[in-house]
This record gives sequence, structure tokens and C-alpha cells, in this order.
Amino acid sequence: MDNLIWLIPVLPLAGFVINGLGRNTLPKNLIGAIGSLLVLVSFGISVATFFQIKNSGVPVEVTLFDWIAVGDFHIPFAFLIDHLSSIMLLIITGVGFLIHLYSIGYMHDDNGFGKFFAYLNLFVFFMLLLVMGSNYLVMFIGWEGVGLCSYLLIGFWYTNPSYADAAKKAFIMNRIGDLGFLIGIFLLMNTFGSVAFNDIFPKATGAVAAGAPIVLITLLLFVGAVGKSAQLPLFTWLPDAMAGPTPVSALIHAATMVTAGIYMIARSNILFTLAPDTMEVIAIVGLATAAFAALIALTQTDIKKVLAYSTVSQLGYMFLGLGVGAYTGAFFHVLTHAFFKALLFLGAGSVIHAMGGEQDMRKMGGLKGKIKVTFITMLVGTIAIAGIPPFSGFFSKDEILAAAFAHSTTFYVVGVITAGLTSFYMFRMMYLTFWGKFRGTHEQEHHVHESPANMTIPLIILAILSAIAGMIGVPAVLGGHHELGAYLAPVFEASTKILGEHELSHSTEWVLMGASVLLALIAMGLAYTKYVSKNHVPVSDEAERPALSNLSYHKFYIDELYDKVIRKPLDAISVFFYKVVEQLGIDGFVNGLGKSTLDTSKGLRLLQTGNVGFYIFMMVLGIIAILVYSLIKINALGV
Repeated sequence: MDNLIWLIPVLPLAGFVINGLGRNTLPKNLIGAIGSLLVLVSFGISVATFFQIKNSGVPVEVTLFDWIAVGDFHIPFAFLIDHLSSIMLLIITGVGFLIHLYSIGYMHDDNGFGKFFAYLNLFVFFMLLLVMGSNYLVMFIGWEGVGLCSYLLIGFWYTNPSYADAAKKAFIMNRIGDLGFLIGIFLLMNTFGSVAFNDIFPKATGAVAAGAPIVLITLLLFVGAVGKSAQLPLFTWLPDAMAGPTPVSALIHAATMVTAGIYMIARSNILFTLAPDTMEVIAIVGLATAAFAALIALTQTDIKKVLAYSTVSQLGYMFLGLGVGAYTGAFFHVLTHAFFKALLFLGAGSVIHAMGGEQDMRKMGGLKGKIKVTFITMLVGTIAIAGIPPFSGFFSKDEILAAAFAHSTTFYVVGVITAGLTSFYMFRMMYLTFWGKFRGTHEQEHHVHESPANMTIPLIILAILSAIAGMIGVPAVLGGHHELGAYLAPVFEASTKILGEHELSHSTEWVLMGASVLLALIAMGLAYTKYVSKNHVPVSDEAERPALSNLSYHKFYIDELYDKVIRKPLDAISVFFYKVVEQLGIDGFVNGLGKSTLDTSKGLRLLQTGNVGFYIFMMVLGIIAILVYSLIKINALGV
């Protein structure tokens, strides 16, 4: 399969070119088929590559060409397919294909159908480039590429100014993180003389002993991950990314962009393991983000905003796992999250489709009998993300919580409470959407219908995966064998030798699992009591709310804080530099030179009178001036 690996990213790129050029001429069905089938073929090659790696246990490196050559310094454009990247390929192309298939139905009536599929294909191409790169520079191309595509897709309906602003916000906030990542790459190049993974990682331990700035390097890399994976304080772009079409939300929040930061740290695990201070920072930031986003999600009324803050929170769990050294657990949650979050976003899209574009849960209710496939599949995804066994989220979440408990009891307590909040706000979303009486208009009620097959089939497939994916990581305490952990062991081998295994007694594990499941069930019951038994509906935007609820509903005014503390001062500085430094200073100086030259030339021009007598007079004056100058010069020389 080595000779076909290059096709994995090239096929989606070909889809981008074909659909981009033919967006206004090709039939919509053909555009959808081309965009989807090329990603499906990439998935087929990825499956074959996965089994090759699984059976041989040997990573595959494919060098396409020598990209940068300066003296003895060479950076090849090469791909590295190992145990870690092979799973990412399956996630990106597999879930990506389902999102493409879903988009055929969801975007069918949109005038930008061809452009949308071109952007989707380009997004998949850059994400594949990111995970397949054998060095940090190729990874960075993919990293920047998905940032560009997120801007294009979030602002797809750019005629709406707020949507265009959301796209710019995502683009700018990601550039902040990307600057840290880029400086980190430069430091790696300076420290190790290379940017290739296979050159850097074996030298890492020796470099630390020699005084290499590993803590600084890893902190800079983490800054990049904070921006791309929407962690505190650079998280506010992600909820606003809901401005894009719902399939975009699924693509960004499940299978691709937001997992890039976790993948990068997992890929660089030995560097972070050798920088325990950085790992502590990662764990604290991840835990704080998980709890903070969960508190915001509790009161949101837009169905997509609930899922957006849920994504930020779940990403925080993944960073918590990375920070406490549970690399396998963090990546396990990446995998399960890809399934149930893609399912939930696409399910939300199906609800919005049924409601004629309505996203406010206060105007929904009673939909479970009207869109049964959407209801059942979203219920599966909700149970999975709530961490209720035997669904997938239970296994991956509890693995992270167990590692957090082994590291710090405080981390575990905050983490398990956040898991309870997750269960509450997710079931709140389900109850407000599917239970009770319909609260929309008569026109909306008449419009409600189940989505077409090309939208419901991806939901069913993702629901099955959300239910069973946890089986690849069943812990020994439940009589299982952690197959994912065994498969990824070679990737994290060096880190495991340094950190050791997170060993807990079986009785402790039972207590931890029991506590998290019990809390999830209690939260589910509380949500049922409030939103089903008592038929509570969140108040309107204008109504008074309790202080804490008001803080949560307005996202703790973080955007307003950033606006006051960062944007407005920067605007004032920009105005100062524009009006004072540029207009009065630079422009004043340059324009002043021009004006003085012009005025001088206007004066000198008056000497050109056309009178011959005046010219003779001036010539005589010039001769006299030369003679006077010569006499003075002679006297000065003493001749």
C-alpha cells in the first residue's frame, strides 16, 4: 500500500479542484457524488493502510520530494503513517465522508452548493496533510490550511455581517495561537537541527540533559494547541463558528480542526513528558476550560450553541488527559468524541431542517414522535457523551478521570462534577427539543418532517459507532483488554517508561466509575424533573434571570471583557498611530518634502522670463560670483 498512500490527501484535493472549477456548471448531484466518493476512496485506502500498520507493526514513511535544502539542512515533503496517524486517517476520512453524504441533502437548495463541497474537500485535504506530515513544517502547512478553510466555511453565508464577523474572529484568534506554534518550530529547528519527528524525538532526552529549552518549546507548542483546540483564553471563536452551515460545525467540532491541537501534543508526547511543568499547565488549563464551558452550556437556548460549548468542554477533558500523562485516554476520547459529537451536530442539523431553520429550543418540543430516527440517534449520542455505560463516552471519559484521580484528587473532583454538568445540559437539550408540547408556530409544526435518507443514514451509522466504539478500550477491571492502548503503545512507549502506568486498585476503579455514573444519572433525573415533569421552559432573552443564570447565559461576559480590555484599546492605539504617527508624522514629513520642493520650483520657475537682456544680466552676475569665489580661494591658499 506504500505506493498509494499519497492518494489519501490528493483525492480530496482533486475533488476541490473539480468542484471548484465546475461549481456553476456541474449538476448538484454530480458535485455531491464527486466530493463524497473521492473522500470515500481515501477512506478505503486509509483502512488498508491501517491494517498494514496493525499487522506489520512497522510505520511507513513516504518521501515525495526534497522540499527545502540549504547546505546540509534538508526538509523533505514526506508522510509518516504510524499507529497514531493511521487512526486519525480513519476518523478524518470516515467521519468526513458521512458529513459529505449528509451535506448532499442538507445543502441541496443552497445556491453555493458547488462551492460548499469544494471547501469541504479542501478542508479534508489540509487536515490529512496535518496528520500525515513526517515533520513539523508539513504539519504546519496543514495546520494553517484548516485555519483558512474554517474561515471560508464559517463565513460561507458571508452576506450576513455577523457570520462574516464570526469567520474573521476564528481566523484572527487562531493566528494568535499559530504564532506560538511557529516560534516553537523555529526553536525546535535551532535546538535539534531538524524539524523531522524521527530526528527530534530520539534526541529529546539527551537534549534535556544538555540544557535544551524544552519547557519553553512545549509551552509555545501548547499555545498553538490552545488556539486551534479552543481552550482558555482563546476559546470564544468556536461557539461563534456556529454561523456556518451545520455540516461545517460537525466537521470542525468532531473530526478535524479542533482535534489538531490534541493530535500535535500526542505526536510530540515525549517532549511534553520531559517538561512536567508544561504538563501541569496543560492539565490546569484543560480542566478549567472543561468546567467553564460546561457552566455556560447549562443555560444556552440555541441547540447548536449547547453543542458548541459542549465541544469546548470535551476538548478540555482531552487536554486534562494529556496533562496528567494519560495520552492513550486523551486520544481514546478524541476517537469516541468524533463519533458522538458528529452525530449530535448532524442530528441538530436534522432538527433544524425539520423546523425550517429554527435553532431556538424554546420554540421546539414534542418532536420525538415526528422525527423518530433523529430522536433515537441523538438520544444515543447524548447517552454516550453523558458517560453512561456501556456507550463509548463512558470508557474514554472514565479513563481520563481515573488518571486525573491518580495525579490529583482535586483534578478528579472538578472533572467528575463537570461530567455531571455535561449530563445535565445534554439531557436538558434533549428534553426541551423532543419532550413536552410543541412550542413553535403552526407553520413550523406543519413543516416538521423527518430528513431524507442521505441525512438519516449517516446518523444511524454514527449512532452505532457511538454505542460500540468504547469496546476497543474496555479496562481490565471490567474484564476487558484495552485494544486501543495496546495498538498505540509504540507511540507512547518512551513516555510510558518515564511516567509509568497509572495503577489503581480494582476497588478504587469501581468506586470512581460508580461515582461518575451515579452523578450522570442524578443529573439526568434532575433535568427530567425540571424540563419534563415541571414543563419548565427557559425565559425569553429580555426577561430577568437570577444573577448566576444571567452570567452563564451571557457567557460570563468574556466577549465583552475582551472587547473592552483588548479590542477597544487596540482600536484607540490604531487610531493614534493612523492620525498622529502616520498622517501627521510620516505623511506630514513626506508630503512636506514634496510641498517644499514644489513651492521652491514654483519660485525658481519665475526666473524663466524669456527676456534676453535679463539672461545676459544673470550671466554677468554668475561670472562675477565665480571671480569673487576664485579670488577668495587664492587668498586663502596664500598664493
